[in-house]
Amino acid sequence: MSIREEFEKREKSFMSPFGCLSSESRGRKKAEKICPIRTAFQLDRERIVYSNAFRRLKRKTQVFLSPLGDHYRTRLTHTLEVAQIARSVVRAMRLNEDLAEAIALGHDLGHTPFGHSGETALKEIFSPSFSHNEQSLRVVDVLERKGKGLNLTYEVRDGILKHSKGYGKIIPDDPEELPCTAEGRIVRIADIMAYLNHDLDDAIRSGVIRANQVPDTCVKILGKTHSERARNMIKDLVFSTQMKGGELCLNMSDEVYAAMTLLRQFLYENVYRSPQVHKEFIKAKNILTELYTYFLNNPAKLRKGLSDMEMKTFNDNSESSPRIVCDFIASMTDRYALDIYSKIFFPSPLV
Repeated sequence: MSIREEFEKREKSFMSPFGCLSSESRGRKKAEKICPIRTAFQLDRERIVYSNAFRRLKRKTQVFLSPLGDHYRTRLTHTLEVAQIARSVVRAMRLNEDLAEAIALGHDLGHTPFGHSGETALKEIFSPSFSHNEQSLRVVDVLERKGKGLNLTYEVRDGILKHSKGYGKIIPDDPEELPCTAEGRIVRIADIMAYLNHDLDDAIRSGVIRANQVPDTCVKILGKTHSERARNMIKDLVFSTQMKGGELCLNMSDEVYAAMTLLRQFLYENVYRSPQVHKEFIKAKNILTELYTYFLNNPAKLRKGLSDMEMKTFNDNSESSPRIVCDFIASMTDRYALDIYSKIFFPSPLV
């Protein structure tokens, strides 16, 4: 028996019947030799961690653009916090930790530079249907490894695609919106738990809001500190979830669910749409718009940029230039976008 088979046997003896067994994955798009050491989901997790797109997350905005303070979150630290919350919940429910972690680590690989302002820019200049969750799937399927992709399992790909909820309900009513696995659905909720906590923390640290502005209901029910809020949210999800009709139904108490919904509304109104954050987002959107136009009209520069990022290039005519430019822009880090914008559009002094 191989090491992988021993892990798979352990999963069957320990996991809840609602968990997704590695040995019962729906498989990959391209058949490949099975690893004798790692399960399918362990292998996916490692492929994501070793990807170029994952490393670039450290230089991508979460809320505050190119923050100078060492303690502000980036897209990478957000991703790690989502993974930690998801693993805590999944472990308590005896589900597949490796699957949940792989989905969490890959869920934002396609996020644009400058946070949601970058996503808004690409919606306006490329396509209204552009979304970071679909772009994340495109990263793992098409863009990584110079066009070969990561060849992840169906379950991880499904969780990445369906992790985003926009401003909809924390737990949607429509099952079509949800990932096919319990682990994927938990990552979706963990994503909200993570950003509610750390975006509030960063907003107070930056002075965009004051701690005494947070609604009293949220403080009373969820807690005053990051650790209190995270602990209370996780506990509530674990203990409120029930089995109904032979299925695991993720749930939260009315009290905590309402407090989380109120906190999210507070953040949208007082942080994400605040004058301090919004004015920087406008600048970032303008930068990406000008870069998009420039690379659309300079294919040689585009080809070099894609090559530098070790991404799929366009030697063939299988895709249109706008799609390729969108991929390039979305893959940029904040710093890369600012540097290349300066080189292209700022005059160089004569020596």
